[in-house]
Amino acid sequence: MVKFIQFLPLMILPLSFLSCLPAQNADPDYVLVIHGGAGVIRQSEMSPENEQLYKSGLQEALDAGAAVLAAGGTAEDAVEASIRLMEDNPMFNAGRGAVLTNLETAELDASFMSGKTRNAGAVAGVKTVRHPISAARLVMDSSVHVMLAGEGADIFASEKGLEIVDNSYFVTEKRLLQLRSIIAPEKNEPGKKSEPLIKKHGTVGCVALDKAGNLAAGTSTGGMMNKRYGRVGDSPIIGAGTYANNATCAVSCTGHGEFFIRNVIAYDVSAIMEYSGKTLADAAAFVIHDKLAALGGTGGLIAVDRNGNIAMPFNTDGMFRAYIKSNGETAVEIYKTPNNGK
Repeated sequence: MVKFIQFLPLMILPLSFLSCLPAQNADPDYVLVIHGGAGVIRQSEMSPENEQLYKSGLQEALDAGAAVLAAGGTAEDAVEASIRLMEDNPMFNAGRGAVLTNLETAELDASFMSGKTRNAGAVAGVKTVRHPISAARLVMDSSVHVMLAGEGADIFASEKGLEIVDNSYFVTEKRLLQLRSIIAPEKNEPGKKSEPLIKKHGTVGCVALDKAGNLAAGTSTGGMMNKRYGRVGDSPIIGAGTYANNATCAVSCTGHGEFFIRNVIAYDVSAIMEYSGKTLADAAAFVIHDKLAALGGTGGLIAVDRNGNIAMPFNTDGMFRAYIKSNGETAVEIYKTPNNGK
């Protein structure tokens, strides 16, 4: 008996020591994923200066959202914080720096969805709201509607106290020169109509999982360069460009919007998980690499599930993307990788 008592502490100490070590495969307390658009993004065509500007912009947005989550904030607050910074960054096609319509104006779209309540809000074709993502969230939180468009959405945002700016605030010299180079043939050939530029999809988006286990997603964009007739893409359409459900995942898309609308891409990821039991990675890869690609659609998405797993598939040359987890895992990427986000 004496020998057993003397030996007992030696057994307990190693066990107590091991119990203090972090679990290597534990689910993260929070996760944040962002994107800044997908398309023809090749390293051979990217200057080192622009590459650094894109990466620093992604990192800044990532840090802002992560700070909210680390402090115990909600997924909704984190999504809004990240996207507002990208809307202010002229490197991205959202807010200031958005691509321009055929009339050299900016028409902005955004959407927001809560995975906890499955409530959603969106604005389309706004022209004076500095942060369209905040307007979309206000539609979600402070109205009985899901989508407001055009002048009515601008008025709603103003009445709710959001910052209002002149449309010229969104117009940058870079975007103006891009537009004029596209429509130049029209001036030389009267009656000829130039097509919208769909080579690069510059939407921005964010998905988050907070410490309470709630998901949220948001997307914001200037749409297609040289668009006309009040064209609206997938970004403000719940289920096409944005979706969140605590039972499955949160999704934000970027791509040729008409294809994402027709295939309800964001919701489809969630539905595949819910009805077939597939993992987030498998569901996201299927809709981007199989379903969307088979129809000629290009783009990608970011997603996070309720367990903190992420997916960032795209079928283009590149996608501006980044993520961070509470366990320290993080990355900021632009170009195609060996698994291309599968």
